Amino acid sequence: MTVKELGHLVLYVRDLTRSEAFYRDVLGWHEIARPAGMPAAAFSSGRTHHELLLIEVGSDAQPIPAGRRVGLYHFGLKVGDTDDELRDALARIQDAGVQIVGTSDHTVTHSLYVLDPDGNEVELYIDVPGQNWDDPAAVLAPVKPLRI
Repeated sequence: MTVKELGHLVLYVRDLTRSEAFYRDVLGWHEIARPAGMPAAAFSSGRTHHELLLIEVGSDAQPIPAGRRVGLYHFGLKVGDTDDELRDALARIQDAGVQIVGTSDHTVTHSLYVLDPDGNEVELYIDVPGQNWDDPAAVLAPVKPLRI
């Protein structure tokens, strides 16, 4: 077997309406479906049938534990191909009052790290033009401060 690509993510959320607003209105995903009989919503960027499914588990669900833990650290979403597009994303998330928890120049990508309403970390990034993804030294280069 060979994995061809990451197909989709499924996130449990406390409040579907609040999370829909974040992923749809702030990040720009397109809501494509609401499964019958369950509090959930599916989203797509247009690449495939769906790339994100949110399932509401209610306000009494346990929060994501702080600190080092097993499980999801973050997931990355490509938001463009230029620093201008990353600056536009930064302005949009700042206007929405989204918590920014980090920024990084990874040599091959420039990245912003934000938290969704449930505390899931989301990397918003652009691929840096002219960088060689086939070069492991570039991909694993030390992280530098982001200057965009």
